[in-house]
Amino acid sequence: MFTPGGDLVYCIDSQKQAHWHIHLCEMLQHWLGLTELPHFLVTCYAATVDRTVDPVTDQVQQVAEASPLVMRYQPLLNAVFGTSGLIWHPTPLRREVCDPMILSAYRAEFPQIWECHDLILRYDQSPFRNSNRLPTQVGLKPVAQQIETQGYVLRLFVADHSTVTERVLQNLYHLLEQVLDQPYSLKVIDVAQHPEQAELDQITATPTLVRVWPQPIRRIVGNLENVEQLLGLLNLIEE
Repeated sequence: MFTPGGDLVYCIDSQKQAHWHIHLCEMLQHWLGLTELPHFLVTCYAATVDRTVDPVTDQVQQVAEASPLVMRYQPLLNAVFGTSGLIWHPTPLRREVCDPMILSAYRAEFPQIWECHDLILRYDQSPFRNSNRLPTQVGLKPVAQQIETQGYVLRLFVADHSTVTERVLQNLYHLLEQVLDQPYSLKVIDVAQHPEQAELDQITATPTLVRVWPQPIRRIVGNLENVEQLLGLLNLIEE
């Protein structure tokens, strides 16, 4: 589930529980300090991929659906869910909830979710199974406190959302999952759609990976397949 600002909160639910969307809303409420649960995001900004086994052929079938408002995040979704090359299909928007005039009213109520916080949050369902506890009871910290003490904030600048970009993003995501034992956020920015952000970060070529936090700011331009350079950017080895 995305926010209008581009933050992502997701879960991988192998048991196909019925109430995952409530937990995702609870995570956003806690992390962003919302006064209420942003239920409208489930209808307007959600994406799901469902895997089932055909009882006749014993083949795994995948169906991926996303709201038209988040279809531009297909490369990020494929990287997060490990579904490289999967084509996502748009789901119909409920006009009575997702009409621009109605969304503008939600914006006045939830201004935080229209801002970008460079968040990619994974909900781990195991601590909540058969429990009514909120995420605040399993040690989650507010974003500002977490960024001050630990973790990484990364930005990946790309020129398009091609298959090459998707492969780079997927490889990078898998590396981060393997080597980091701290929270991190990875924001993908298309310089054609957000030239102001590219100018602000002084991007002259793509792809460029920028480590925004911890400081000092560091970057890798061009070749993002050199594992040693990536580990050096993350301060995990000496370059």
